[in-house]
Amino acid sequence: MDELSASERHGAGGTQGGVLTFFMGVALASAGAYLLTSRVTVQTGGWHLWGYSGFGLSLIPLMLGIGMLFYDGRSLIGKLLAFVGVVIIFAGIIMNLNLYFQQTPLFATLMMLGMLAGGIGLIIRSLRPM
Repeated sequence: MDELSASERHGAGGTQGGVLTFFMGVALASAGAYLLTSRVTVQTGGWHLWGYSGFGLSLIPLMLGIGMLFYDGRSLIGKLLAFVGVVIIFAGIIMNLNLYFQQTPLFATLMMLGMLAGGIGLIIRSLRPM
């Protein structure tokens, strides 16, 4: 095989951009995102409907869909019901999450956000031709 000349080599994103810049951006953005998300506490709240837990109601489409799929594995309605049931359950979980940002000094918060934004900027810069 012929080796590619320097003008035919491509960097990040198939452009002449810098691969080193891309990886520096990934590292910086990853560090910023990790530091930012490590300061967040997640809790769940109860899901109540007229005084009763609504979770049991969200299981009905899932159970019907699974039952239909056991009866006929190619049932489109069974697949749709099972899919809708899973979506309803995950939506219910996500809707009841409470996110709390722990007390953090302003300097640390600005550093976390700056690292995240700077890393994303380096990634975007590396994808365009130099």
